[in-house]
Amino acid sequence: MLTCKYTEIKKERMLDMNNNFGKVFFSAIMVASLTLSITPATAADFPEKAITIIVNWPAGGGQDTSARLIADWASKRSAVPIIVSNVTGAGGANGIRAAAEAVADGYTIGIMGSSFVARGYINKNATPLDDIDPLVFFGPDPGALEVRADTGIKTVQEYIDKLKAEPGSILNGNDAPGGSSHIFAALFENAFDVKMTKVPYQGYSPTVAAIISGEVNSATLPVHQLSDQHKAGDVRILAVAAAERHFLAPDVPTFNEIGLDFVAGDWRALFAPNGLPKEARTYLESLFMDTLSDPEFKMAAQKVGFMVTPMPSAETKAWIVAHDEAVYPILLDAGMVKARKK
Repeated sequence: MLTCKYTEIKKERMLDMNNNFGKVFFSAIMVASLTLSITPATAADFPEKAITIIVNWPAGGGQDTSARLIADWASKRSAVPIIVSNVTGAGGANGIRAAAEAVADGYTIGIMGSSFVARGYINKNATPLDDIDPLVFFGPDPGALEVRADTGIKTVQEYIDKLKAEPGSILNGNDAPGGSSHIFAALFENAFDVKMTKVPYQGYSPTVAAIISGEVNSATLPVHQLSDQHKAGDVRILAVAAAERHFLAPDVPTFNEIGLDFVAGDWRALFAPNGLPKEARTYLESLFMDTLSDPEFKMAAQKVGFMVTPMPSAETKAWIVAHDEAVYPILLDAGMVKARKK
């Protein structure tokens, strides 16, 4: 009987132990499952707050306008707002640095243009390509040569002839050194052996205001900045520095068409700080590629003068590297390589 009773007690204890083990094991499984389910869900929750695009030029210019257009349309596809913040100064270097040195969590990115490359050779404190992570390419923005109508200058050759006869006699509105329109002006001077008086402004918008008001009588801005004034007859676009005519000024020839080998201008791309989490980076590249590839977005961009030719990250970086290789010898020949040499 004792043996039987012991056996029964042992069985009960074994059952209790099994039950307790089962409870503990079940609890452990639940905790593990919960942990596994939380981790991916947390990563997949990006974004959880607003994403900021830092623009390195003032409001109203091409960089700012394109960034706000992207932000507006991308916000329609994103679960969070996308906003624009202008960080200006140092010929655009301050805004690039602010985006490049932001916390690499995907919530702060930047927009850059062709001046990013040249600035690295002009300003020793400029952000190098290795310190940023290109996300997507927006598109090109061909440069042009413009004059006020009251100058009486009607052709590029007349413009050149005036500078040959009177060096420095034309006041040209352009970016600060390192900006795209400043580089355009410097390359123009070098290509045609002339000297204009370059008047620096902090971005395209104040340059537009300067030529409209008569503060300067010439500008080297992308076509869309002065296409309305050209149509109104207040400003004359003399030539476009692109392979083909611009859709906003189909009556204006390219430099090549008038026998002058000269192509220059701007382009734009979005970038992030190095070291983004994989999930955030994948989300951002996909979001902006989908936005820029949307036919309705392209139509909206064209209405304000932009050409949109989206490219993903790898192709964007290859584009920038190729641009660097092409522009460096020109900058060197123009005496603009001050900070570092290859």
